[in-house]
Amino acid sequence: MEKFLKKAGWTSIITSLVLAFIGMVMIYNPQTTMQFISTVLGVFFIVIGVIKLINYFVAKGNSSIFSNDIALGIISILIGLVVIVYSSTIENLFRIMIGIWIIYSGFTRLTLSFKLKNVNERIWAFVLILSILMVIGGIYVTFYPGALMITVGIILLIYAVMDLIESFIFMRNIKDME
Repeated sequence: MEKFLKKAGWTSIITSLVLAFIGMVMIYNPQTTMQFISTVLGVFFIVIGVIKLINYFVAKGNSSIFSNDIALGIISILIGLVVIVYSSTIENLFRIMIGIWIIYSGFTRLTLSFKLKNVNERIWAFVLILSILMVIGGIYVTFYPGALMITVGIILLIYAVMDLIESFIFMRNIKDME
């Protein structure tokens, strides 16, 4: 049992180190990371499209009359090419939509803070501060290219550090678990 627990602990440590590395790459190189993700996603769609086209031509005489493999194959290949060629445009649209959503959420909390103040709730100031921070964060995400990748990278890095600490504590206390 101890051998199994040590193996699980080391696996967790290695996974955490890999996640920390990915997080650092996302923080220090957000555009390259986004390009890599877009390329992998685009290639994935293209491969699925090619498989669908092959399925269509291989099973041409045996397939159902309702088979749409050729249409799915062509559409999938086109989506893959668009994702690869227009990766920065897609990232910008995604970033802007998320930024606007964060700004909207901040303003809804801002109005909530005023309502809380009107009913003499003491937490209204805390909600007000959080709503202002949300609006600022939303503006940052909307107008700063790479903000999403950097944010995800920071979250990954924090998670990896916390997981490493937990894994080392786990490894140190394996004897006590038996």
